[in-house]
Amino acid sequence: MKNKKIVCHDIQGKKYKVAVTDLTFRPAVYGIIIQNGKVLLSKQWDGYDFPGGGIELGETIVEALVREVKEETGLDVSVEKLIACSDSFFKLPFKGNCVQSIHLYFLCTAIGGEPSTEFFDEQEKEYADKPEWIEIDKAERIKFFNEVDSVKLILEAEKLLR
Repeated sequence: MKNKKIVCHDIQGKKYKVAVTDLTFRPAVYGIIIQNGKVLLSKQWDGYDFPGGGIELGETIVEALVREVKEETGLDVSVEKLIACSDSFFKLPFKGNCVQSIHLYFLCTAIGGEPSTEFFDEQEKEYADKPEWIEIDKAERIKFFNEVDSVKLILEAEKLLR
């Protein structure tokens, strides 16, 4: 494995060959929040993603997800159920290092707060905007910045709420 190289991509899809020894491991969590036939999405660059991000050392999965959703949306959530997991090799937009990531996607319920940018960190202020409630039937027409079938995950989350 020491000599193995993998391909990472950046947010624009550009590919980079990287030695496995140069990767950082970064588990991440994402919330799928559905309310009144709409899904809350983080506006990023010229597209969208589910709110979420990296798990910090010492955090549980639930603690990280609650923190990330609050930072990116202004909402307080309860974490309900794991919907999907995926893996990815990508280059972080601001730090420039390549990571191997496991992504965990959870159904969440909004229990307080309002969509806002109040809790954005300095990097998020550079590329993100106020989160938006998007009608579920319009989700297939928007651009997502992730490697999963976002519409499928939204529909699976919606099904769990029935």
